[in-house]
Amino acid sequence: MTKLTNTPWDKLEVGMEAEVRRVCRADDFFVFANITGNMNPKHFPRMKEVEGDAGLHEPVAPAMWVSTLVSSALGNKLPGPGTLYKSHKVEFHERAHDGDELIVKVRLTDKLDNNVARFSCAVDTTEGKHLMDGTVEVYAPLEAMDYDAGDIPGMIVQKHVHFDKMLAEAEPLPPMKTSVVAPETEDSLLGPLLAADHTIIDPILIGDEVKIHAAAKAIGRDISGFELIHEPNHKLAASIGVRLVHEGKAQAVMKGNLHTDDLLGQVVKRDGGLRIGRRLSHVFVMDVPGLTHLLLISDAAINIAPDLETKVDITQNAIDLGHALGLDVPKVGILSAVETVTPKIPSTLDAAAISKMAERGQIKGALVDGPLAMDNAIDIEAARTKGIQSMVAGQAEILIAPNLESANMLAKELTFIAHAEAGGVVIGAKCPVILTSRADDEKARLVSCACAALYAYKKAPV
Repeated sequence: MTKLTNTPWDKLEVGMEAEVRRVCRADDFFVFANITGNMNPKHFPRMKEVEGDAGLHEPVAPAMWVSTLVSSALGNKLPGPGTLYKSHKVEFHERAHDGDELIVKVRLTDKLDNNVARFSCAVDTTEGKHLMDGTVEVYAPLEAMDYDAGDIPGMIVQKHVHFDKMLAEAEPLPPMKTSVVAPETEDSLLGPLLAADHTIIDPILIGDEVKIHAAAKAIGRDISGFELIHEPNHKLAASIGVRLVHEGKAQAVMKGNLHTDDLLGQVVKRDGGLRIGRRLSHVFVMDVPGLTHLLLISDAAINIAPDLETKVDITQNAIDLGHALGLDVPKVGILSAVETVTPKIPSTLDAAAISKMAERGQIKGALVDGPLAMDNAIDIEAARTKGIQSMVAGQAEILIAPNLESANMLAKELTFIAHAEAGGVVIGAKCPVILTSRADDEKARLVSCACAALYAYKKAPV
């Protein structure tokens, strides 16, 4: 929380100065465009070619956005809360760009009648570019005032920085050999090819050769450089994909255009499957606008009504993936409808047992607490309001749902209502299993492959 305190009119003295700093971000330019209606493409990162703008390589900060930063120095620092504008006269000299750090300075030059204060203002970059200068007149506050800036709700820009960071970490790794089973439609083939473009995987295409080539032609892609194994029977194709893992020729398995049961049936079979003595579970990895960290949700795809033993494996699988994705000691919230243990809601009993098992070292590598309701699992104020004292409450990075239905609904709600981006992977086998959906967009497919790659190279079981 940031406390803002003002300097009333009678305390102002000529020569007083204030300074704020702000890094230009493309997100700021998008927000400014939506507020003002100024959709000039010179202010945005290049998302597509714009006629007559071939020479633009980076977004230019809107000049009026730069000018408005003066108000942050006046309204927050000097005079501070209670200040109101009278006039603003400035001249622009150079341009700011995405990534520049700006220094905004104001200096009191005159005290006029009717509590009007005149300030000189200037904006420069830390690299020495002089962007703007001018004069501003404001009505200074007459009474002392302080204000908690934390009371102002933040804004959410739909940009997924956590996934961008994950992709940047996965791309330098050696491409992961991946058995791609039945990539026989445009959607199911495009996913692995996009991941190959980003050097995340090296796909081995297994399925009906005629259908795969037809799909490649439909999306305008040349697949001659990839290994292709012809097997039109989906169960047999899945069996080949699993066998390649055993032979050391593949490090992951990816679902194409076949039924999930046909793929997982080969993964979990006792003879020749990929079992390692732990139940398989699916983990959604989500980049939620407004959250400062990745959010993992499990299990939303495999275990319909898991018992306590299965929930333990689900929890450990999610923790292992969390480690691979950079969560050193993940905070795991075991969800239920309430945060109190009650025999009338069986999931609260399971949550309490899992929490105690983690304390005893039966679940390793994380801080685990439950039962927690959704609000007090992810919102610190909700946890405080309910008097919950926990290292996890209000800041959970992994959420373990009571059953598949609740996990799936939670993940889909975040995706389609909160504008989260979602990827996912199946953990608990000899290698990661990448399950993609026809509804997945390009980023989701890439991230699912990146999750699998990071897990395979960092945390895969031996």
